[in-house]
Amino acid sequence: MRHAFLPFSRPSITEGDIEAVAQVLRSGWITTGPKASEFEQAFSHYTGACGSVAVASATAGMHVMLAALGIGPGDEVITPSMTWVSTVNLITLAGATPVFADIDRDTLMVSARTIEPCLSSRTRLIVPVHFAGSCVDMDPIRNLARDKGVALVEDAAHAAGTQYNRCTIGRTGTAIFSFHPIKNLTTGEGGMVCSDDPDLLDRIKRLKFHGLGVDAFDRTMQGRSPQAQVLEPGYKYNLTDMAAVLGLGQLARLDAMNQRRRVLAECYQQHLMDIDEVMPLAEVPHCTRHAWHLFIVRIDTDRTGMSRDEFMARLKALNIGTGLHFRAVHQQKYFAETLGLSPGSLPNTEWNSDRICSLPLCPDMTEEDVLDVVEAVKAVLSVKC
Repeated sequence: MRHAFLPFSRPSITEGDIEAVAQVLRSGWITTGPKASEFEQAFSHYTGACGSVAVASATAGMHVMLAALGIGPGDEVITPSMTWVSTVNLITLAGATPVFADIDRDTLMVSARTIEPCLSSRTRLIVPVHFAGSCVDMDPIRNLARDKGVALVEDAAHAAGTQYNRCTIGRTGTAIFSFHPIKNLTTGEGGMVCSDDPDLLDRIKRLKFHGLGVDAFDRTMQGRSPQAQVLEPGYKYNLTDMAAVLGLGQLARLDAMNQRRRVLAECYQQHLMDIDEVMPLAEVPHCTRHAWHLFIVRIDTDRTGMSRDEFMARLKALNIGTGLHFRAVHQQKYFAETLGLSPGSLPNTEWNSDRICSLPLCPDMTEEDVLDVVEAVKAVLSVKC
């Protein structure tokens, strides 16, 4: 048993990251400024996006996106229930109705096949979710959305550095990234909206900063004299320079950190291969570069005779942390009561929601850490080493 607790994730912060933030603090300009602008440009360069807008969180990005698209009462938005609750919360708060597409049982992602039956005359938006560092098969969904005249926004919170058919996520269409501390790239809290639609980006820029006719940082309008005009009501979702400069350092190391994640994931795959009670996710050929945001397994609860929650508790007792990504949204108390979906309506989602578990994975881990996790899993399952 490990002497020190191993969390399921922790940010990889270097002394260079810390010094860069300190320099911003010393500069006297700590809110949105030149570093935020530089981060937007660098992220666009990395992904190949036509443009990027930094925001305070991915949730903020989705909020202004729904506002920019005019999503409201009477509208329907298709998304998976196997996701974090923020998108569904925002759809509901906008007065629209979330419509859940089921997922593939072994990739945890939607497809054009599962989305198409959910379409109706009220569908205004489709939000597929890239999962765990892998990616949705987007081309069939793009074709479906175009044919139906429906907007399409990718939830890329798990996909910083992921490639779909050798194209970096964020380059094509519109995508929203998260820079939460557990993500592959962190700004503490933060997010980025990428799009190849310049008009949409302009509106996102306006809505994320009070609806003003200039961005939070505009070199030609310092001091706001004359003060910028409000063109429409907006929000306060700008990313600070303190956060952005951390993101710049992280972005410079993203490929190296993701490669380290890949090595650790391969170590897991090798050593979990013979444990039948633990089922990793399937990889897909269209994901030509997996970012390995999470290493997810499903627990065979029938074979083990224990619940997923008990499995996680037993690992914790052995100083191994785990995560739950995610408990299905339609099974959360509020949405179970308000949407009233009958059990079995999303069979693949529900099957995974009861069994899913994220094992520790972060760039600063060692192969020895992975072996500690595997040995703990074997101990919990009473599998002989």
